[in-house]
Amino acid sequence: MAEHSEESVLTEEIQQKPRGHDSSSSLSSDSDAEKPGPSPSAKVAPYRLFSRERPVHQVLGSGRIADVVLWRNKKISAGVLSGATAIWALFELVGYHLLTLICQGLMLSLLVLFLWSKAYTLINKSPPRIPEVNISEEQAIEVAFNMRNEMNRASAVLREIALGQDLKKFLAVIAVLWILSTVGSSVNFLTSVYTTFMTLLTVPVLYEKYEDKIDASAEKAMTAIKQQSAVFDAKVVSMIRRGPLKAKKH
Repeated sequence: MAEHSEESVLTEEIQQKPRGHDSSSSLSSDSDAEKPGPSPSAKVAPYRLFSRERPVHQVLGSGRIADVVLWRNKKISAGVLSGATAIWALFELVGYHLLTLICQGLMLSLLVLFLWSKAYTLINKSPPRIPEVNISEEQAIEVAFNMRNEMNRASAVLREIALGQDLKKFLAVIAVLWILSTVGSSVNFLTSVYTTFMTLLTVPVLYEKYEDKIDASAEKAMTAIKQQSAVFDAKVVSMIRRGPLKAKKH
């Protein structure tokens, strides 16, 4: 009897061992299932030109100017582009001067309004209502405040560059000024303004349309520029910084 009871106890222990193993494996699988894996939403943000985080329309102010620049209303944008082209053609092709164009435009407008109001009085009707244009004090103060901030910011940047605190920014400003001087020597001021205006009406809308492709190309270009900049820092900037130290030692 004692031997039979010992055998039964051994068989029960043998039967319980795989159950315990199964339960532990199930617990481990449950714990593995409960562990938070990498969420699909936590993806690396794509590279955006100028490190922007908002759409192009919001960057441009989300107003009427942004609608015109991005051709949200094609009629208005086409009208603005046609008007700018007509003004450029008058000055460059026809040979008009700015003061002559302004005076003749005002003369024509005043003549039309004068004859229009007189014609209405002759037929016993009220003259046309010409809206009054008044610039409020708040608008004038806001414009002056914004101009002051921009001028102070530009002055601070120029002072930082002049003091030699940022060599890269100094070289970039010199390069931009040299390009502008080269363009200005070959193209007159009006053509430069017209070219800038055409650029504002074409580049943003093309960038918004082909945003992904342009950002991918810009990322590759920025990577190459950073590599070249690191090489430039190691070879040139470090030598410039070591020069004053050697002079002090001697």
